[in-house]
Amino acid sequence: MDINLTVAENVKRIREQKKMTLDAAAAATGVSRSMLAQIEKGDVNPTISVLWKIANGFKVSFTSLVDQAREQPVVVRGGDIHPVVESDGRYVNYPTFLFDERKSFEIYRIHILKGGRLEAAPHLTGSEEYVTVFSGRAEIGVGEERYTLENGDSLRFPADQPHSYHNPGEGDVWLSMLIWYET
Repeated sequence: MDINLTVAENVKRIREQKKMTLDAAAAATGVSRSMLAQIEKGDVNPTISVLWKIANGFKVSFTSLVDQAREQPVVVRGGDIHPVVESDGRYVNYPTFLFDERKSFEIYRIHILKGGRLEAAPHLTGSEEYVTVFSGRAEIGVGEERYTLENGDSLRFPADQPHSYHNPGEGDVWLSMLIWYET
């Protein structure tokens, strides 16, 4: 795809998501209204300096302006994932969808074998975890509280505090974890 069209689509999409008029965007970025309109139409090739002004004014990353939108379906094959292993191989994290600042979350598939445990340090302020158990029984600690989840159970909790995962049962635990980051 042509970089001018990518920038045009991204600038317009971000401005509209932020519910900004062209005049408000011009005031926030220091880029003239007419230049922004031309950029959004794909009529001009903005300089790096202009793109940085827009990124700073919109409070977004530079790459969010030049990166092609990922609107096509994405298939992640299990065999293509490189797992992260803890607890002597009894806690295995499969990073499925990595962090994307346009979406503010990441998704993992977790496999915890009998006795497996992970003690997690607090994540960024305002972050939350969403966990669903698909098989087995997991004990999840959030601060001083303990929650036992079984097949089909879900838990949402503030992840900006110490938390833990443990498999106290006899069988394996499979769960899905989404971590959302406040923006």
